[in-house]
Amino acid sequence: MKEQDGSIPGPLAAKDIPLIPEEGQTSEGPEALEVFDPLKKYLAEIRKFPLLSREEENELAKRWWHEKDRRAAYRLVVANLRLVVKIAFDYQRAYSNLLDLIQEGNLGLMQAVKKFDPYREVKLSSYSSWWIRAYILKFIIQNWSLVKVGTTQAQRKLFFRLKKEKGRLEALGFDPGPKLLAGALDVSPEAVTEMEQRLEGGDLSLNQPLEGDGRQSYLDVLPDSEALEEKVTDNEFREMLNRKISEFSQGLNGKEAFLLQKRLLAENPLTLQEAGGVLSISRERARQIEKSVMQKLKAYLKEQFPDFDDLQFTLK
Repeated sequence: MKEQDGSIPGPLAAKDIPLIPEEGQTSEGPEALEVFDPLKKYLAEIRKFPLLSREEENELAKRWWHEKDRRAAYRLVVANLRLVVKIAFDYQRAYSNLLDLIQEGNLGLMQAVKKFDPYREVKLSSYSSWWIRAYILKFIIQNWSLVKVGTTQAQRKLFFRLKKEKGRLEALGFDPGPKLLAGALDVSPEAVTEMEQRLEGGDLSLNQPLEGDGRQSYLDVLPDSEALEEKVTDNEFREMLNRKISEFSQGLNGKEAFLLQKRLLAENPLTLQEAGGVLSISRERARQIEKSVMQKLKAYLKEQFPDFDDLQFTLK
């Protein structure tokens, strides 16, 4: 690989970054009689890499940005491998093979380091979290079961919002059965039941013992809550994104602005039927206007954020 090509540097090759062990591998030595846990081995490996201070991160990022310093890029990646694990845990209920999610998240992290501009008003961890999530979500959608989750708009909405909507309704004192959830998400009760069955499965607890003596857990290899909040937060990027969306909305007509705020950007969006009723238009017409607004918004954000297409943002 040529030095000047600007691609992910040599030190980031598989031989240097801790590999995700395969299930079939076995331990050597006295511990060989124990059941081999590839996740434990991987987490033990990434603990060896120290976290970076803000100053260290900025210096390394500038060395990669200006000089394509391969060692600097390598250090940026390995220092953030624990961030990938934390984000992967968030999606394990949707896709049970956590190791696959970590592997995909690592690819997203490397892409983030490759494209990161140290002069932007955003931290590497914030920028990286978007790439990591994008790669993980794309992998889940493409590989989940024989039926892809992203086949229809209804399936995508269920995939991303079912668990959150159930929690919201429970907090309000409701028993969120399939019929109630279907009404809130504008899908059929059968679709809710099917998706709930797919989402069934136990989560891997972060408190599960990591070492054989049981003194450490998975949580111990991740940054503490205060440091983690600082590393994982994407508030800075969200603020920039929100400013651009606000600028974009000023050029919309009344119906377009309403659908942007009440459908595309809303925490609890109206159904198309409800939106159409407010606007005195049909459900189909509301869908057409919404689709047009989404296309305009994507084009606008692509101009403002060159990496927008690659990040594959989900706006609802």
